[in-house]
Order: sequence, then structure tokens, then C-alpha cells
Amino acid sequence: MGKADFLSPKAISNRIKSKGLQKLRWYCQMCQKQCRDENGFKCHCMSESHQRQLLLASENPTKFMDYFSDEFKSDFLELLRRRFGTKRVHNNIVYNEYISHREHVHMNSTQWETLTDFTKWLGRKGLCKVDETPKGWYIQYVDRDPETIRRQEEQARKKKQELDDEERSAKFIQEQVRRGMDGKEAESVYTELKRESEEEKGWCFSVLGASSVLGALTAPASSSSVKRKEAPSGSDSRGEKKKKSALEEIIEIEEKKKKKQLSAVRTDYWLQPNIVVKIVTKKLGEKYHKKKAVVMEVKEKYGAVVKMIDSGDKLKLDQNHLETVIPAPGKRVLILNGPYRDTEALLEGIDEKKFSATLTLDSGPQKGDMVDIAYEDFSKLA
Repeated sequence: MGKADFLSPKAISNRIKSKGLQKLRWYCQMCQKQCRDENGFKCHCMSESHQRQLLLASENPTKFMDYFSDEFKSDFLELLRRRFGTKRVHNNIVYNEYISHREHVHMNSTQWETLTDFTKWLGRKGLCKVDETPKGWYIQYVDRDPETIRRQEEQARKKKQELDDEERSAKFIQEQVRRGMDGKEAESVYTELKRESEEEKGWCFSVLGASSVLGALTAPASSSSVKRKEAPSGSDSRGEKKKKSALEEIIEIEEKKKKKQLSAVRTDYWLQPNIVVKIVTKKLGEKYHKKKAVVMEVKEKYGAVVKMIDSGDKLKLDQNHLETVIPAPGKRVLILNGPYRDTEALLEGIDEKKFSATLTLDSGPQKGDMVDIAYEDFSKLA
């Protein structure tokens, strides 16, 4: 039977079938031929050209495997560099895009059995940064191109130069401030020379005779030197006037006492029963990540048994895997740390800039007082 015409339905159907990807089990990597079905692949394996390729491969199988492995690695990394750059991406996404090309090198002809093995090999060789997550392996291309390295070094040099300029400017400003402070101190030492009484004027002439002119000339100089020596005491009294008042000193002492009390009251554990917390660890999977739970029991201060609100599951977790829950204004909360520890309060408002909230105390001797508490020091009551 003759060959079908180019525009015949059969020829068009054959061309449509030959396009795109076919089944991998009917592909011969040695001959780089894709067969359409099992019968075609069987006929190809019995052909003379295929047998010649097998004989060549049997003489040096390592050479052919190394060649295909190198081709696969080069094409894969080129696609990763060109398509995704240095972004962190799932390895399966890159592989699916790689095998979408019909003439790609198949992995079953390389030294790697699975995509995971190939990903680990890239990490060991330093060609990519790889990390394993619950969703699979992620890879990030390491660009070692000389032009890219030169550009990164240039950017680092510019940043360092900017930092050096900033440091020089900061040192210059500090030097100016120091000089200004020294000038102020020098000015405070020298004070205006004033006589305490008018009687001092010309006292030396009242006791001098005609023969003691030299004593009259030397006496005012000695008196002026005495007054100049006494001048710093006047400056000290003037400096004492600029000191803090007794009320300001009392306020400062009280503030220091409050800070010491706060630092003494704070602890490194905060868990309490009957509060709502949020699970922040990803080790338990997406089922529990960012989900809320109620603390049922506290274990050895730093651990707790929590009950999930949505599913009812019970888990034993460390406080590092949990965080507090901030409710809407008007809800009741429990203070977990600080001087008001174990005190119930009512949430009045939230200050997002200071990462704190305004609470009205509901119990204790300071009931009714409004205090500002940080986010991590209180949580919603169950």
C-alpha cells in the first residue's frame, strides 16, 4: 500500500499524534527515538540500528551514562537559571517544565534514579541551595557566573563605601558635640569679676604713706588674684543651681524602683490554664499550624496540654511552639507576665505602633486602673 497523501486524514492524524509528549516506556534514549505504541517499540528494539547502538553502549556503558547525566544536569540548571533565576522554587515545578520539551534527556538514562536523588546531589555539589519541607524539596540556584560575581562585589564595595561615609559623618558630628561640650565647660569656669562692697575700692591707699608707693601698687594685684581664685567657688554655686531639684530626684528614684520591680517580677515562663493560644510550629503539619487551642493543663511551667478548638484533639507542646491570642476590644483577657501577673482584665484598645494594648484591671487592689501591657504578656480567656 502506498504512502498516505500529505493532506489526507491519516497523515494529519499521524502528525498530530507525533506532536507533544509520548509515554516514557516507549522511548529509546540510545537511539533518541519515541515510539507511539508498544508494537512500534517492539519493532524498534528488533531493528538493526537499535542493535548496533546496544553493541556500542555495551563496550563502555559508563561513558554513555556520564554523557546523558551531564546533558540532563546542564539542561536542568540552564532552565532553572533562565526561568527562575535565584528564586526559591519547588523542584517538581522545574522538572515538569523541563520534561515539557519533547527532545529532553530522560532521567532513566542518567545516574540518578529519582528527582530527589538529583536534588540532593545538586545540594552536595554546591550548585543549588536545597531544603526539605513538608511540601517537598525546594531548590535555589547559586549563580557563579563571573559577571554576576563581579557585579555583586561592586555592590558590596559601594555599600561599604556608603557605610564608611556614614561612619566618618557620625565621628565628625561626635567630635563637634564634644568640642561644644568642652567649650561650655570652659565658659562655666570663667566668671565676671565683681566687688562684693565699695569699701574694697582703694583700701590700700588709706594705709599707705608717701614712702610705700610700691606696696600700694602691689596690693590691688594681690587682691585681684585672691578674687580670681575665689571665682570658681561662685561658678560652683551657679552650677549647683542648675542641678536637679529635690522633687525631680525623688521622681527619678521612684522610676528606677519601678523598673527594678518590673524586672524582678518578670519570668521566662507565661503559660496559664484556661487561656486561648495559637500554634506557630510547622512540625505538626498544616492541620495544626496557625490554629487556636485552649490550655487545659500546664506541665513543669514551660509545657502545656492544649485542646484544639476546631477538632478537639489534645496535644502536648512547649511554650516556644505557642503564642498569645489578642481578642477584639471589649473581651476579657488574663495577664500572664509582669507585676499584674494572674490578673484578669478587660481589653480597651490596641496600639499597633507600640505593640501593646490598654487594659482595665478587673481584680486585685488596683481594680479599675488602666495599664498598658505588651502583646506577649496577655492572652484571651477561654
